[in-house]
Amino acid sequence: MCRARDAFGGKGILAATLVAMCFGAGSVADAASPAVRGSKGPDVRSNSALVLDTSSDTVVFERKSDLVSPIASITKLMTALVVLEAQQPLDEPIEITSADRWKGKGAFSRLTVGTKLTRGDLLHLALMASENRAARAVGRSYPGGEAAFVRAMNAKAKSLGMTQTHFDDPSGLSIGNVSSARDLAKLVVAASRNETIREYSTSRNHEVRVGRSILEFRNTNSLVANPAWNITVQKTGFINEAGECLVMQTMIEERTVVIVLLNSFGKYTRVADARRIRQWMESQHARSLARAGSPRRAS
Repeated sequence: MCRARDAFGGKGILAATLVAMCFGAGSVADAASPAVRGSKGPDVRSNSALVLDTSSDTVVFERKSDLVSPIASITKLMTALVVLEAQQPLDEPIEITSADRWKGKGAFSRLTVGTKLTRGDLLHLALMASENRAARAVGRSYPGGEAAFVRAMNAKAKSLGMTQTHFDDPSGLSIGNVSSARDLAKLVVAASRNETIREYSTSRNHEVRVGRSILEFRNTNSLVANPAWNITVQKTGFINEAGECLVMQTMIEERTVVIVLLNSFGKYTRVADARRIRQWMESQHARSLARAGSPRRAS
């Protein structure tokens, strides 16, 4: 279960409750295929999970896929989508201000107040390195400010059919940013159609100049550096209330697959779950080939 507790209260719990009770269950696909429903499935440890074959819009595996919970920095995929669809210039410089600081847990940032970077660099760091001040700065620089930006995020979610989703800030540090695995699969599919998001979210590292120093940032998803994985878009996330989260689109057995993993416990569980899903799908494929190649008995 999502670690809801007294600290979750106020605005966050109201948003989560209203979304869960009033909006109804969104759907990526009607159900898992009969063959998969009859199989045990991968030994996934994440509390909520969904695997979608996008070529056939078929749910290959799911667990509590309609459960609404905080999503942490998975939020940044929507932040990037809104900025890029608004066609705001990526070469425009933006200065980090005190308004971009977050009070409370998760507030650490390597971007000090006064740092000037282009909107493109800020988006790159937000998607690849999950830089929170970078995400808040691009939201604040949206026409109408952060409030208008958050409204645009929720409007985009509605247009994508994300009926179990609510956004409260551009970074994901707010526990009022909630969604379900099924809704987030829709977001990943939409984000995968944007070339800039694909590039920024899957680069291994990125360097920016801050004053006289060059800062190097690395991808928060270790799988992007693994040559065995062909990942086209990805995002990680973590706050205490959300647990470790991971969403991505990748290729498995020549199938384009979206994987959503929410509320994993332990730093490496989400990556291990992704590997278990891949191994399970590969074994399922091997069994299908074996069955197809077996000679039939004469009747």
